[in-house]
Amino acid sequence: MQLVVLGAGAGGGFPQWNCNCRNCAGLRDGSVRARPRTQSSICVRADDAADWALFNTSPDILQQIRQFPPLQPGRAIRDTGIRGIVLMDGQVDHTTGLYMLRERGEKMPLWCTDPVFEDLTRGNPLLRVLEHFCGVDRHPVPLDGAPFTIPGVDGVAFTALALKSAAAPYSPHRNAPVPGDNIGVTITDTATGRCVFYAPGLAEIEPHVWQAMTAADVVLVDGTFWTDDEMISLGLSKKRGSDIGHLAQSGAGGMLEWLDELPTATRKVLIHINNTNPILDEDSRERAELEARGVEVAYDGMEIRL
Repeated sequence: MQLVVLGAGAGGGFPQWNCNCRNCAGLRDGSVRARPRTQSSICVRADDAADWALFNTSPDILQQIRQFPPLQPGRAIRDTGIRGIVLMDGQVDHTTGLYMLRERGEKMPLWCTDPVFEDLTRGNPLLRVLEHFCGVDRHPVPLDGAPFTIPGVDGVAFTALALKSAAAPYSPHRNAPVPGDNIGVTITDTATGRCVFYAPGLAEIEPHVWQAMTAADVVLVDGTFWTDDEMISLGLSKKRGSDIGHLAQSGAGGMLEWLDELPTATRKVLIHINNTNPILDEDSRERAELEARGVEVAYDGMEIRL
């Protein structure tokens, strides 16, 4: 199985267009050694298969397709290697790219939970707008542990579980979370049984989440903030990371403590990294700590093979 990180950044990407924090300013002027990152998205297929499942469609999707030509294989006058789209939540940075794919000659094959479908037909009626273009062939994502497949993406199975995080600001249930606002997905190569657990938004590691993480060969999980008060300390927000649905890496009960407890053979990768996070600086103390703990930082173009 082949998994490719199309975008490893959080909302706004890195550098963020209007941000002059140390990371963003330093990347622009060369004083910080770091890689730019587009907004969070991955794609996956079985080895040597023709087509892909896309997870999330960020506002940067057109740039990501240009940077990864297998998603545009050129087999016909109009073509795509994207056979299905899975949404992890209804957030702007994971759904706006759906607009950019509106020129499809057939309905867009889309997998999402019922709460996300509600978000995108009521709070932010993106899917209703798409009915004026290609339209959407929507499939519910089960949350009962039943695996699902995507036609045309042979050899790969998906199992979703509900996560504690935060619904989009425009969600009808922003202040009353329901299961399915945000999901994690185990992606399994059906030929080998090897799997990746993917969760770019994760506020709390509940027992069922930990079970999925410990069973995976690779965990690709929320790396948004280093500290819970990161945005507050920089004067960029009044909200903690936990307030917007993200578990910080450092501190008691943080992501790194959980990752330390995984089996030694588990590959550990952080994704959805906010532009303020010091781990983006490859010479930072925080990056050195990750390396000492055996934790990787995802980047655009990163490939994971199982």
